[in-house]
Amino acid sequence: MTVNMNARYLEVSRSTRIFNTVVAALTRAGVSVWGSRVLRVRGRTSGEWRSTPVNLLTHGGASYLVAPRGHTQWVRNMRAAGGGELAVGRRVERFTAVELADADKPDLLRAYLRRWKFEVGVFFDGVGPDASDDELLRIAPGYPVFRITTAS
Repeated sequence: MTVNMNARYLEVSRSTRIFNTVVAALTRAGVSVWGSRVLRVRGRTSGEWRSTPVNLLTHGGASYLVAPRGHTQWVRNMRAAGGGELAVGRRVERFTAVELADADKPDLLRAYLRRWKFEVGVFFDGVGPDASDDELLRIAPGYPVFRITTAS
């Protein structure tokens, strides 16, 4: 069976939903859990603000958002909006986002897995931070990555 990685999307399980609710509540209260932020992005059809907890990856002096569950609603909204806001407590940073090409993802996916494998490893189907570049390149289409630039 071949999986179309460009359409890869994993539904939120009940345990993930509970975990995300706890992390989001702590982050909204100003406690970042291992780099957590609350992502706010405008809905692509409604124009209303949507929010979800995310892990902000800093790598090589730049900041990135990785979608471990694939082409989620926040990913689709980000593509349409081109940016949004990241919040921890009352501190809110506006940003613009550029989606990366698959060829640029292996190093970032490896760094993301090194940092958060305990939390997101289940979404990577056995691929870990020690995987080869070829293996990470193979799965890259199923894991959208955005480089973000905060507004000064």
